[in-house]
Amino acid sequence: MFHHKERQESHYISISRNEHNISRKNISENALKVLYRLNKQGYEAYLVGGCIRDLLLGKKPKDFDIATNATPEQIQKIFRNCRLIGKRFRLAHIMFGKEIIEVATFRGDHDDQSEQKNISKRSQAGMLLRDNVYGTIEQDAVRRDFTMNALYYSVKDYTIRDYCGGLKDLQNGIIRLIGEPQTRYREDPVRMLRTIRFAAKLNMKIDPATAEPIKKLAPLLSNIPSARLFDESLKLLQSGYGYDTYILLKQYHLFKQLFPVVERLFTHNHEGNMEKMIAQVLKNTDYRIANEQRINPAFLYAAFFWYPIIEQTQLNCIESGLQYYDSFSMAINDVLNEQCRIIAIPRRFTAVMGDMWRLQLRMKKREGKRAFVILEHQKFRAAYDLLEMRASIEKGELLDLAKWWDEFQQVSTEKKIAMVRQLGKTNKRRTKR
Repeated sequence: MFHHKERQESHYISISRNEHNISRKNISENALKVLYRLNKQGYEAYLVGGCIRDLLLGKKPKDFDIATNATPEQIQKIFRNCRLIGKRFRLAHIMFGKEIIEVATFRGDHDDQSEQKNISKRSQAGMLLRDNVYGTIEQDAVRRDFTMNALYYSVKDYTIRDYCGGLKDLQNGIIRLIGEPQTRYREDPVRMLRTIRFAAKLNMKIDPATAEPIKKLAPLLSNIPSARLFDESLKLLQSGYGYDTYILLKQYHLFKQLFPVVERLFTHNHEGNMEKMIAQVLKNTDYRIANEQRINPAFLYAAFFWYPIIEQTQLNCIESGLQYYDSFSMAINDVLNEQCRIIAIPRRFTAVMGDMWRLQLRMKKREGKRAFVILEHQKFRAAYDLLEMRASIEKGELLDLAKWWDEFQQVSTEKKIAMVRQLGKTNKRRTKR
């Protein structure tokens, strides 16, 4: 993959151009422009983090991040196409059409707050609320989360600087937190999710010391804003390795922190409809991503919460004595309210999910014009896919229903009319019996 001579300088290992496999032709032109311009203005600037890791692994980076000793305000003076974002840590986004190059100032030590502009703040649980402490590249390296993300590439001499033994961990396939794991997880509990995500994505092993505290600290995720957890949940489940991630999330007791309404329906033998549904929808999502097909979070979550809604509907029927459909509508609200307190699923998705769920009930009633009206529904295709998934799990009558709808979509109008008439006859025969 790559080789390096351990040319240890005062605080980092330097890997020269002929000892690594990173080529400028695989680096975004816009990222190179930013690096050259910052260097020309007399600042230190390096490509850093995930893009270096991916290039070393022979993968195509999703984005290119830069770290520099220039402050956000100094960066803004150099680039007209720059905007500053972020409360917790100020970042510069340099816009090149659709591509955004993120430039961060080196982060410093929290103990070193001699200058007034360096402000950091923690919550009582040890979480970092603000992190605008600027520092040196050495301090920046140890502030990063994983050793493999503390690698810096210089465009001046094409060397890589390795401050935390990340190169060795990358070669050995090990995910290792920098610093004391408990402290790092308390600073930002989302790091537990990132640990799992990288282990699944890169098919690497988690270093035992990094893995050990996760189960105990999993409840700290309840301190994370629900909107941030929504974004994290998509990265976990919709990046092409959702099934492997789910297995690890369960193993480390993180899944129940994110999806308690789902976890409650898991069975001792792991053979229940709930587990089958989750496995099925995640494997399907992974397959679609691998084949560059479109995916929608609404479908994934509609599948996740279908059985919890059915369970809640039955409870509502017993407790409130309402009709099934009213109990069902009530259950949708109950389940979404509980789940959205943890993961804030945006309204644009929950509205679609509601349509898909209600269509599951409507698709049973196909007489007269009903089947034609349902077929015209904007969300019919997604609802049909969910029906098909349920049928593959529950078997029985649902298989017949899914097969009927499959045929109904594909035949001519005359045949459709005949199919609906046939239903009427079948129902009459049943009634006579």
